[in-house]
Amino acid sequence: MSDSPHKSDRDSLDLFESGRRAANERDQPLAARLRPRTLDEFVGQDHILGPGRLLRRAIQADQISSLLFYGPPGTGKTTLALVIANTTRSHFITINAVLAGVAQIRGAITEAKERRDLHGHRTILFVDEVHRFNKAQQDALLPWVENGTVILIGATTENPYFAVNRPLVSRSRVFQLTSLVEQDLRRIIDQALADPRGFGDKRVEIDADAREHLVGVANGDARAVLNALELAVETTPVDDRGIVRVDLTVAEESIQRRAVLYDKEGDYHFDTISAFIKSMRGSDPDATAYWLARMVYAGEDPRFLFRRMLIFASEDVGLADPNALSVVNTAAESFDRVGLPEGRFHLAQAALYLATAPKSNSVFAFFDALAAIEKEHDHQVPDHLKDASRDSESLGHGANYLYPHAFRDHWVAQQYLPTAMHGRVFYQPSDQGRERALGDEVRRRRELQLAAVVDADDGQILTTAPTDDARDQWLIRAAGELSAQLADTRQRLFAELNISRHDRILDLDAGSGLLTWEALRRVPEGGVWSRSRDKTSAVAIREMSAQQLPELDRPAVLEGPLPQLTDLLRLRDEADVRFDIVLGRNSLVDTTERPAALRAVAELMAPGGRLRQAETVPRLSQKLCDLVNLDLLGNADLAGRVLKVEAAIYADLDNPRVTWTPQDLCRGWEEAGLVDVEVDVHQYHSRRRLTHAHLGQWFNPGGELHRTFASYLRRELATAELKTVRHFFEEQLIHKEVEWTTSVAFVRGQAPA
Repeated sequence: MSDSPHKSDRDSLDLFESGRRAANERDQPLAARLRPRTLDEFVGQDHILGPGRLLRRAIQADQISSLLFYGPPGTGKTTLALVIANTTRSHFITINAVLAGVAQIRGAITEAKERRDLHGHRTILFVDEVHRFNKAQQDALLPWVENGTVILIGATTENPYFAVNRPLVSRSRVFQLTSLVEQDLRRIIDQALADPRGFGDKRVEIDADAREHLVGVANGDARAVLNALELAVETTPVDDRGIVRVDLTVAEESIQRRAVLYDKEGDYHFDTISAFIKSMRGSDPDATAYWLARMVYAGEDPRFLFRRMLIFASEDVGLADPNALSVVNTAAESFDRVGLPEGRFHLAQAALYLATAPKSNSVFAFFDALAAIEKEHDHQVPDHLKDASRDSESLGHGANYLYPHAFRDHWVAQQYLPTAMHGRVFYQPSDQGRERALGDEVRRRRELQLAAVVDADDGQILTTAPTDDARDQWLIRAAGELSAQLADTRQRLFAELNISRHDRILDLDAGSGLLTWEALRRVPEGGVWSRSRDKTSAVAIREMSAQQLPELDRPAVLEGPLPQLTDLLRLRDEADVRFDIVLGRNSLVDTTERPAALRAVAELMAPGGRLRQAETVPRLSQKLCDLVNLDLLGNADLAGRVLKVEAAIYADLDNPRVTWTPQDLCRGWEEAGLVDVEVDVHQYHSRRRLTHAHLGQWFNPGGELHRTFASYLRRELATAELKTVRHFFEEQLIHKEVEWTTSVAFVRGQAPA
């Protein structure tokens, strides 16, 4: 009986505490109440959290390493950290960099060490606004991140490469979150209206135009759209049907002015001014006007903008339009006299003048000359250019100087550079605006000046060391011309792809990893899937990646035929993965079911996914009979039959390895569903020294799958004749260099958006 009062008191306290927590949750803003708890509830950021993306795989596998989330407010940085907290088996500690001091950091570290030493548990330390940590705080944290006592997750609106200590950044993966798109914001509104944590227990109707206003003015910020929705619903009375109806008028009162993300001392300030300058440099007046308006709208100092435009007038317009500097300077002086708001006309005029002016960066000639002075010895001023007012009689300074105004056109050819710098060129006129005509005149005068220098040096010929072409060619051969061809092929495949760090890439035939390794370098936050046609190459890729890369960074190896790609992904429980980029080099060599293979690949491409493929075209590449003179065979009939056999190889419809054309490949991708398919054929010419190994490949018996030159010759030639032909090729080619041609079809295409 004596325990009953105490138990009753505890029950009362528990009920009181439970009620207090529930009340606190109800009092929280809508954006806090609706924070996603799982990955499936998280909206947006598909570029880092979509199926198959690296971060999603890491969270699901509970293999989180130190992370930095960087992006604008309202994009889900803190929410994503809380999702990880709900998913991981690690202990989770949260601190705010604005409020925390070194003591709180040390307390968190002490707790993490105890959990690791006593229980073997990992600790994740989430630091919100990590860029607010000063150097001492970041230094206090660094050793414990480095030795694995804590796994750091930091959230920041500033570029971590500038705002966070370099050692912390180097030990973390950086993921950039982007502003939500309108579709994401609509989905968030729908969730808020349906979720019991939001307005699921109320009857709320929102007009279509009101919804679009909230979405449009929120500017990609989930918190902003939820705050506006909450204000609209909570301040709107229930009508006679018991419904809260949010119309356009209510929505406009709830969120009236778009908030532009802009901090005069922060990352977005520098990003926006960079976009403004690059738009002017790119001669895009529309983009120039937009970025200028965005900065003025956000309250940027107009004098700062004029300073940047004054620099631009010389750096990027320069002598192509020397008047640009005067226009900007006059506009700046006019602004000082007029002020805001009318002074915005002068800002706009200066910016649009620069955007539409011809461009030249030839004034960098000065900086090239400055670099030459920093690297080289001081050079004497030529005697005829020295000051003649002091010692012309004793030392001859100024003697033989030619006064340009005394000559026709006020110009005369003579030496102006130091003697040791004869022929050096710093100024390179552009072909834009005023410099187009100026350039021809500058070059003509340089030629005359060089001639004058030769005369002044008693006829000595001044030359520079020529490029050693023979040495360069030897280096190319020593490295292997095949390597150069492969490097060029890879460069062409990756050129102009604009790969994002979070893209998912499929290598259609990994082979030794020529494309796979480059792809991995390009997509550190995405993923690479490498298809191998046989077990040997699959094992090689796995072993090489295991030796060099952590598990999460390795390519996913798919072993099997191309037509079975979907099944190969299903075996890895990745049937929902779709590829942003598909790369292939000679991936169809042994594929007899080409239509099925192309369809299988096309079906796995994401909307708008891009294809880049390189396939060697046998029928357009080197013909063996072109390497020899068959007239020297001494048997016209035999020579004719050999030529006939070679022609038959490329007409054999039963041999898909050699009979296809680039147009066939282009048509095949179109039939598989790709659009904008184009094909270009590039010919590689090289010198090859042929050996017995080459002859062995051509004249071995072969089989039905891999048919050789000899397997076709055997159809027309007797055994003795075949031996004669082989012996003839050996005499003509062994240990000799020949010109070798390889034709490669480069295919571009994309999946429908």
